Amino acid sequence: MGNAPHSIQSIQVSKTSGDETAFYRKLLDNLYDGVYFVDLKRTITYWNLGAERLSGYSASEAIGKSCFDNFLMHVDETGCALCVHGCPLRRTMTDGQLREAEVYLRHKLGHRVPVSVRAAPIRDEAGRITGAVEVFTDITAKKIVERRAGELEGLAYLDPLTGTYNRRLMELKVQQSLEEVQQFARGVGLLMLDVDDFKQVNDTWGHEAGDLALQGVARTLLGSLRPTDLVGRWGGEEFLVILVNMQANGTELRKIAERCRTLIDRNSVPAPRGSVQISVSVGATLLAAEDTSQTALRRVDELLYRSKAAGRNKSTVG
Repeated sequence: MGNAPHSIQSIQVSKTSGDETAFYRKLLDNLYDGVYFVDLKRTITYWNLGAERLSGYSASEAIGKSCFDNFLMHVDETGCALCVHGCPLRRTMTDGQLREAEVYLRHKLGHRVPVSVRAAPIRDEAGRITGAVEVFTDITAKKIVERRAGELEGLAYLDPLTGTYNRRLMELKVQQSLEEVQQFARGVGLLMLDVDDFKQVNDTWGHEAGDLALQGVARTLLGSLRPTDLVGRWGGEEFLVILVNMQANGTELRKIAERCRTLIDRNSVPAPRGSVQISVSVGATLLAAEDTSQTALRRVDELLYRSKAAGRNKSTVG
């Protein structure tokens, strides 16, 4: 569709013959992008075929209208009416600056169309601003791709039951964390948590109670840790937590591990004949520069099982 709309800086208007005017109009009409001009009163003076196609309004319906008549009803992501507040064309005619934005216009049929808009001033031969041009491009396909990418990312990296990250992503994050420890000497901790007697919960109270237990543990972890910490379901009834910016002496790591254990110890989930009390055993360790992913994960797993062997509902740091 050509590069002109994307590299537009400003338009200088000079006296042209009828043939030249017809040539430029034909050129603009062959663009897929919508293009329209306004004068200083923001009255639409030109409306190309692309604008007709993207908006549903013909040139005869658009020319002579003021853009502040709001017939396109441009809004931003928050729903703010840009034709009334923050019109790019008006601001461009005031300061002569180029502007770009992603907005939504109202099609004549009533639905919203996401568009990328670019506004530039129109100047006369003396350099005075006499109006502005807006070029708009349908970005529906882009929005669909972005939404689908987000959906695919969710499917690829989230555990559907708990809403935490899945093992695949946590393995990647452990490796990234190790690289940060080795290159920048950052303090990173790992917590491995395992729901105590989970098989008994499932066998006695059913899988629905087991699912509620896992969801409760996940919500507690997500609600009690910092936004920068990562929580993932490692598998079955196990969770892995990556803690960033940890102190090297392990005191902070111990406090966080014990806090998570204590908060989860107060959890209960409903069951047909009452409620089921939930607890977890915890292993905690700091990543070392000489670690690999395998050695770090093996160590935190061994610490977890020390907590299990010591009677469960305990945390062990090492």
